[in-house]
Amino acid sequence: MKKSSIEWLAGVILLVGMLAGALFLYRQLSQGYNKDNLKQNTTDEAPDESSAAAQNTVKAPDFTVLDAEGNEVKLSDYTGKPIVLNFWATWCYYCKEEMPDFHTAYEQYSEIQFLMVNATDGNRETVDSAKAYIQEQEFEFEVLFDTKREAVSAYYVTSYPTTYFIDKDGTLIAKSSGMIDLLTLEKGIKLISE
Repeated sequence: MKKSSIEWLAGVILLVGMLAGALFLYRQLSQGYNKDNLKQNTTDEAPDESSAAAQNTVKAPDFTVLDAEGNEVKLSDYTGKPIVLNFWATWCYYCKEEMPDFHTAYEQYSEIQFLMVNATDGNRETVDSAKAYIQEQEFEFEVLFDTKREAVSAYYVTSYPTTYFIDKDGTLIAKSSGMIDLLTLEKGIKLISE
């Protein structure tokens, strides 16, 4: 065999080995993925342990963020309507994977207020990069920008995406850490619509 044929064959064998390894890793990692990771609020999972927690209800911590026009808005401005509060960023793969499901739910559930809070740190994530992504994807839900990290701090968000379900009275009902699908999103919406 010629040297170039041996090199070509070795390259093909290496490529097949890499593909087999990638497939093995994908299967191993995806086995642990649980789409239905919705957890109803209990007193030991509450971000703010208070006297309300003793009654098994915890009020959603308030925060101030910016809307698309740069105006300050508070979470409490939306009290009176059930809220799906999602923390996301454009650099987060799973955030972008779940967003089409959020948009579908947004279109189907007009009685629910969807608040998509962007983790806008000014470096890795900017208002401009987030706005560009939302416009490119043609999402219509409301996007808020957490430029001072007040919302992220109030909810102790350490991983993205994270979603909270808040009833019309401002009570935390459920939380999901990690990507969720449309069925799980609808389960959370049902919990806050009751």
